[in-house]
Amino acid sequence: MFDIVSPDAIASGRATDAYFQRTREALDGAGRDPHVVCEVTADQFPSGEFEIFAGIEDAANLLAGRDLDVSALREGQLFDGGPVMRIEGNYLEFAELETSLLGFLSPASAWATGAREIATAARDRTALSFGARHVHPSTAAALERSALVGGMDGFSHVGAGDVLDRAASGTMPHALVIAFGRGNQEQAWRAFDEHAPEDVPRIALTDTYADETEEAVRAARAVENLDGVRLDTTGSRRGDFEHIVREVRWSLDDAGFADVEIFVSGGITAEAVRQLRPYVDGFGVGSAISDTPPTDFGLDIVERDGEGAAKRGKLTGAKSVYRVGDSHVVQPAEAPAPDDGESLLEPLIEDGEIVREFDIDDAAERCAQDAERVGFRAK
Repeated sequence: MFDIVSPDAIASGRATDAYFQRTREALDGAGRDPHVVCEVTADQFPSGEFEIFAGIEDAANLLAGRDLDVSALREGQLFDGGPVMRIEGNYLEFAELETSLLGFLSPASAWATGAREIATAARDRTALSFGARHVHPSTAAALERSALVGGMDGFSHVGAGDVLDRAASGTMPHALVIAFGRGNQEQAWRAFDEHAPEDVPRIALTDTYADETEEAVRAARAVENLDGVRLDTTGSRRGDFEHIVREVRWSLDDAGFADVEIFVSGGITAEAVRQLRPYVDGFGVGSAISDTPPTDFGLDIVERDGEGAAKRGKLTGAKSVYRVGDSHVVQPAEAPAPDDGESLLEPLIEDGEIVREFDIDDAAERCAQDAERVGFRAK
């Protein structure tokens, strides 16, 4: 019915690039299946430009049950160079899995990084992920998990919530207001208040037909104990959005509704979050997370049958990554650990069995602490 590659195709290696099939045919025909060490990297050397590692649970489930040993960074760990994952075993155990492996890690790490930028900018303000409409529905749960790992406080996608065992957040779209017709905004706001579950915050969308300041005050008068208003003003009508937000705040305060909060959404970037944070209580952020370009991971053989082996432009031999202070150090795996160095590659799979657990809250906390430690894009 839908253009979705099945989980069985992913797990079996069918979800692969054709040249990996040709590789298996050639190696099988030649009777060769070398024991290799492979590494997943984005940059060879630390650069100081940090990203967040995510997608690891899906990657682990893909590689589990095969005669492999795998080490990797922890979910939510920041990285800026060197391997984020090391795989050891016979090459044909996992040859066709490379495409899906990188497909799990690359977008997830990018989404988590985009989310961390927003969370860093938002500080103590609420920040929700609204980006699921920009990705294929089959990846919505991966997007929202990555957003949580990166530091978002919640997300909007109901189906992703079912997968992640988290409640989705959301109040009303313009469609609800339009369904009641121009001039009947109060009816829409009251219908939402009367029929939404009690635990849903009473936040009214106040930019559909009239000036934002007018609709905000009207909503506050129409709905008793209104929690907040949301501004999602269309870009072509937005103009100086900071001024609009400040005017809405002034108007609500002047009308006696100082306790009504303001939430904004629609094209919100990290820069916009920093600009609006003094006047806004919460942000709904979509494309700034979902449209983050995938992290450019590659998987490369670095050892073959116990000897160093790598293509030109890649560093030969297995490597270790250490944190020393607020920096990372990459060195040959057999070299002594640096003084006060914390090894970042930890066992993920041993003899085909997953040997760690995956907890979103732990990963988010790890990410937040790591980001503060290295001063992640702080402005």
